[in-house]
Amino acid sequence: MPDPTPPPILTAAPPADACGACCTRLLRFGVRLGGRTILDNINLHMHCGELTALVGPNGAGKTTLLRAMLGETPHTGELRFFPYDGSKRVPRIGYVPQKVDLDPHAPITVLDLFAASCSRRPLWLGVSHRLRAAATAALDEVEAASLLDRHLGQLSGGQLQRVFLALALTPLPDLLLLDEPVSGFDTAGIGLFYDIISRLRRRHDLAILLISHDLPAVAAVCDRMVLLNHTILFDGPARDALTHPVVMRALGFDPQAPAVPPVHPPWAVHPGAVPAANRETGT
Repeated sequence: MPDPTPPPILTAAPPADACGACCTRLLRFGVRLGGRTILDNINLHMHCGELTALVGPNGAGKTTLLRAMLGETPHTGELRFFPYDGSKRVPRIGYVPQKVDLDPHAPITVLDLFAASCSRRPLWLGVSHRLRAAATAALDEVEAASLLDRHLGQLSGGQLQRVFLALALTPLPDLLLLDEPVSGFDTAGIGLFYDIISRLRRRHDLAILLISHDLPAVAAVCDRMVLLNHTILFDGPARDALTHPVVMRALGFDPQAPAVPPVHPPWAVHPGAVPAANRETGT
């Protein structure tokens, strides 16, 4: 009989060796576009080693919040970073978008993408051994080292997202932003991606903010869940969010309806649910 205990790597508890002292804070964050208030009075903190899920209905401003944090959208308020050493600096932010439109017929390899993103050296001069080694190491972090010389057009959606995740980790950020990174994935692909980011945040003591529409799946890996609908309506443990009336109502569920047992993704129940074959070919 399969062991019903979730694999340790996917538990919501923070890593034992996380310093917890580094913190990124949003203070009175707001965004107005075209005369409309998109975000209002956002106050949020994210500690190192902590995975926070950002949930909310369509049009709630989730992607806008990430873009404002990246400096791509004008905003009011402040983004402050407090490193463990007490110094003052701008945080390094890694970002994985929901989708990137690429020409599937372009003769660009994964290594070319790394070279274009991480080096000023013209591609026609070739890629240095040092950059090739760095790209291989970054891809190995996301179980995608075998994709280094593959053309981007040959990759599945899951493989491509892992490549962009590796890019977002180069150099290692203080805060990693993920905008619905598993949208369109099958069950195995979702499990593999969440497995990888769970290990990454423990290995590197990363603070991660992840947008998701799949509450049961993301609840299996996150520490906190934040409900956003133009302002923050809930901020607390994932186990409380799954039954909180404010969260349920905002996401279109009737809090007065009879309770339905949560649907747990297979990787949250059986450690061997993600086929080993998918670790290289992934969806």
